[in-house]
Amino acid sequence: MNFRPAADTSSSDLSLEISGISKSYSRFPALKGVSLQAHDKEFLALLGPSGSGKTTLLRVLAGLEQPDAGEVRFGGEDFLALPVRRRRVGMVFQHYALFRHMTVAQNIAFGLTVRPRAERPSKAEVKERVTDLLSLVQLEGLEKRFPAQLSGGQRQRVALARALAIEPRMLLLDEPFGALDAQVRRELRRWLRELHDRAGVTTVFVTHDQEEALDLADRVAILKDGELIQLGTPNEVYENPATPFVYDFLGAACRLPGVVDGGRLTIADWETEAPKGALAGAVEVFFRPDEVAFAPADGAGLAAQVRAVAARGPDVRIECLIEGQVLELEAHGPTMPTGVAPGLAVRVKPLRPRVYPA
Repeated sequence: MNFRPAADTSSSDLSLEISGISKSYSRFPALKGVSLQAHDKEFLALLGPSGSGKTTLLRVLAGLEQPDAGEVRFGGEDFLALPVRRRRVGMVFQHYALFRHMTVAQNIAFGLTVRPRAERPSKAEVKERVTDLLSLVQLEGLEKRFPAQLSGGQRQRVALARALAIEPRMLLLDEPFGALDAQVRRELRRWLRELHDRAGVTTVFVTHDQEEALDLADRVAILKDGELIQLGTPNEVYENPATPFVYDFLGAACRLPGVVDGGRLTIADWETEAPKGALAGAVEVFFRPDEVAFAPADGAGLAAQVRAVAARGPDVRIECLIEGQVLELEAHGPTMPTGVAPGLAVRVKPLRPRVYPA
């Protein structure tokens, strides 16, 4: 995964302050006292599985939902007290929500042309704004086309241009790439980050795709069952997951029972130094399937029986039976250790185990 470097927010004012936001639908609590902040012009990702509350929080910011409790301040203002029109929020949905009977130019200009007459730009100003945005989203020459004549990636660019046309103070993106195939998603990810940097607005991005969040965002807020579990830079949340859920959610994980005693970690018949700060007692040990070393059966590590070996491009998947569990481990083809073949006994050494109280 390519993590973004930490954004320099030391001298930035807090742009968005969310305090104790709660929202229930009937008896279902969608948000439970969520509090978090975003800095001015920061790219913040809301990451979590379905039902975690991330889209509900985005809809509260957009004015599409009213919270049961809590406060939102943006730029020092009471954001929830502002009428939706005065919030100056641009929103982009998963399925584009373009007007099919309008051209690309008309779609982009829509938010400007429906303003009250006193606030509406002149036709010349609208045309200039549309031209500038077409250049920004790299769709020059397509202004007369209709949505049906565009690819999925092009439609999403039009949707982003339309959201930016109103010169928003905050850009809200709700799974904007969810309807696109993997290759287009990767291409648009890089483009979206560049667009955010050029546009200079605070962006809140909802996704359930861990790689997308870690690759795009300055910081990631991880939600589960309506609660904020962890907030930090991509590197912080990946390298120091606060809970087993976060560890498991941010990438493939292997899990085994263990015991910490006297600064030592014991997993089955293998003993090693316990991770820093590990508390004594029964623990769950987590490690990434590609962060292991293989050794002969008489070497150091966990006793394992190789069940299957399969190449996946440059990587090799190695299925091992360890302590009664079948774990899928990974090795890089060119550095594939010798002596690892179906039916053979080997030793597997987790290189960066992380422990949590059992």
